[in-house]
Amino acid sequence: MPMGALDALFLLGESREHPTHIGALQLFEPPPDAGSEYVSDFYRELLTHTDVSRLMRRRPVRSTATLGQFAWEEDPEIELEYHVRLSALPRPGRVRELLELVSRLHGTLLDRHRPLWEMHVVEGLADGRFAIYTKVHHSLMDGVSTVKRLHAGLGSDPKSKSRPFWAPSGRSKRSRGDRDDRGDNGSSGIVDMLTKMLTEAPKEALDKAQSAVKLAGQVAAAPPAVVRALVSAYADSAASLPFEAPRTMLNVPIGGARRFAAQAWSMDRLRQVGKSVDATINDVAVAMCAGALRRYLSEQGELPDKSLVAMLPVSLRSSESGSDDDTGNAVGAVLCDLATDQADPAVRLSRVRASTRHAKAMLSGMSPVQIMAVTSAVASGVALGSVEIGELLRPPFNLIISNVPGGKDVIYWNGARLVETYPLSIPFEGQAVNITLTSYAGQASFGVTGCRRSVPHLQRLLPHLGAELDDLEKALRRS
Repeated sequence: MPMGALDALFLLGESREHPTHIGALQLFEPPPDAGSEYVSDFYRELLTHTDVSRLMRRRPVRSTATLGQFAWEEDPEIELEYHVRLSALPRPGRVRELLELVSRLHGTLLDRHRPLWEMHVVEGLADGRFAIYTKVHHSLMDGVSTVKRLHAGLGSDPKSKSRPFWAPSGRSKRSRGDRDDRGDNGSSGIVDMLTKMLTEAPKEALDKAQSAVKLAGQVAAAPPAVVRALVSAYADSAASLPFEAPRTMLNVPIGGARRFAAQAWSMDRLRQVGKSVDATINDVAVAMCAGALRRYLSEQGELPDKSLVAMLPVSLRSSESGSDDDTGNAVGAVLCDLATDQADPAVRLSRVRASTRHAKAMLSGMSPVQIMAVTSAVASGVALGSVEIGELLRPPFNLIISNVPGGKDVIYWNGARLVETYPLSIPFEGQAVNITLTSYAGQASFGVTGCRRSVPHLQRLLPHLGAELDDLEKALRRS
């Protein structure tokens, strides 16, 4: 079956130094009557779910039969014992040991001869909890789809029967074309062409560097909505533009080893800060990241005079699509001024809010395909970075900050309560840190993924995130 051009780029851009899978770390609390063998029994029960959905059977192929392009084929014989694994932490079984294990697992490539996913059940936490680390290749699905799939099989009733994320969901299916063809906003030519490129993966779209340049170039001949968006971006002082970000210690070549750090804060705290200044929770989360980066870079003596710029992915998925429909990638992106040149946290939040509002206004009225056309101009630097021209240009942006929606309610896996969940994402060449936020049961959970070699003391970003939230609350109380 064909593979979309955007999906194929995650395979074309992958190497040992640049893994392109995403992941999730979930911590569970066993039910009150759990015995000493509970986690082992939990793992063995997982292996009984041998019915694997067609989506989770997909593996990539590239041969003369596919004319040299990437395509999907279904693996007829899944070896669950390979994909689903049981591990134990060394003593003393702290969260520190868990994060070290997850960091190592996140730095290893998925086997392309098999379906591109793994699940690791981890026992040995001193507090009695157990963890599940899941990783899925970004060519198979994006972060929003991954979280939806991981949560879809769990229930709000501890006594409900759960199913793992590889099992068929039984939900109705819609074609990807149904999603991508919605609302062309009266445009012609470019919409049809980009839709064809995104669904049929022609040869020219599958070259890493050329595809990014080609897609960006098409914006010049784009329909009025896209042209207006780009003209507006150049005219508006609140807009952040590609290749105007300062060069920092984060914008360097990276290695394949990863380091992961994670912590959660009350969603109510972010909500109250946002409410006081008419900002969204996402604005507050981005401002927290901005302040944490300012503190971190200052500690390293590497804070630039010019403000950092973040790329913020935007999901283009239909809210009514089922989990089995959420294949491949349906993502746009905007740029955001992080105001790291500003010492006052309240002013920094105000600038972040203005930047995100401008971005939303810029994309309003556009169809998903048109948004992807603009995104190609914004994100082309990631692909260009892979051909090592970074020394000739400024970074297109300094890092990616994502917000992946989660669930509001507490959910259970056959009686085991999901207490915490954290996202893991992809550092790219020239983008050594990725910060991703997800929400769950009243918590805002931040996952920071970085290049182990390029980003020293990555875990220090966590106390800086907390300190920035504290300072935002204090600044707004004074105002």
